[in-house]
Amino acid sequence: MALGIYIHVPFCLGKCSYCDFVSYRWEPDKVRSYLGALAKEVKIRGRKMPGNYKQVESLYIGGGTPTCLKGEEILFVIKKLLFYFDLLPGAEISLEANPGTVGMEKLEFLHRAGINRLSIGAQACQVRLLKLLGRKHSFEDVRDAVRLARKAGFRNISIDLIFGIPGQTIGDWNESLRRVIELAPEHISAYGLHLADGTPLYEIVNKGKLDILEEENELEMYERAIEVLTDAGFEHYEISNFALPGRQCRHNLLYWRNLPYLGLGPAAYSYLNNRRFGNVKSLEKYIQRIGEGKLAEAESEKLSQRIRMAETVILGLRLLKGINLNEFALRFGKRLDEVYPQQIDKFVKLKLIEHDGRIIRLTRKGLAVSNQVFVEFV
Repeated sequence: MALGIYIHVPFCLGKCSYCDFVSYRWEPDKVRSYLGALAKEVKIRGRKMPGNYKQVESLYIGGGTPTCLKGEEILFVIKKLLFYFDLLPGAEISLEANPGTVGMEKLEFLHRAGINRLSIGAQACQVRLLKLLGRKHSFEDVRDAVRLARKAGFRNISIDLIFGIPGQTIGDWNESLRRVIELAPEHISAYGLHLADGTPLYEIVNKGKLDILEEENELEMYERAIEVLTDAGFEHYEISNFALPGRQCRHNLLYWRNLPYLGLGPAAYSYLNNRRFGNVKSLEKYIQRIGEGKLAEAESEKLSQRIRMAETVILGLRLLKGINLNEFALRFGKRLDEVYPQQIDKFVKLKLIEHDGRIIRLTRKGLAVSNQVFVEFV
């Protein structure tokens, strides 16, 4: 079975105020040590992986800010991976990129290296909101990054936006949607802001220095995103994701379909052979363990069929097309509506789920309160 591979690059030029991902300030010595350890982890994993997991249909390099690395360093990672794994023809190879960290020369190099999809973090287009989020770029930098990427040969570009930012108005959100659509990307992600405990932005809000948006304001922004983006020709295929026809993120579809993936690098998680495991978060410990010839796993859990069914439902309902009941039955030997009859009956009556005998999916009303639905399947 082909799988997806995620590589975590834990470096940034500066930490965003809302980010709780594992990342460290970019330093050349740390980068060199990390790349050496990553190459060894690829070798260890590659030698241990059974043949049916050697074929790769998607590679996603995320972070952090992968593009704070040199092009040659990113190519080094790809080459090491290709020595032990086989990228299938037409495989999707995605790279997260921050505006301001990509110039023409680097983009041309990355395109020649095989990167065929860029995910650019715009987040907002208003200076005051970008400053609040701790972003180091302007929207003009986003526009320049897209223009240069097109010139370098990229034909698959995704742009991230965030709504629900303290102080953000519906007018701000409309402007961000409009200006991003004008850049003509193939894919747009529109995420509600998650205030993670321990982040600078969380602390500011927690101390009462900023007010979070009212729930109805966030809902209005979400509904507006659906309306504006679908009118612009984007398919709303996942709760927070919109794509032109045929341009869905294939790597993330593996996650939402609860299919196997391998994570490499500090804090990266994997799901293989019904086991979920994650690497240590500390860069220092990651480098140390890999240097000793060991894997860097910090936690591991063998998932029971009950847990795998629940996670398949929760992840699958994120997709607008929902869950195919026959495919679920073939996978688990049980029909979904036989495993969760009470939950499905409840949410059908509340008009949060549609059940037509073949497919179960969230309704438009259910999309807005999806977490309330998901928790019932845990």
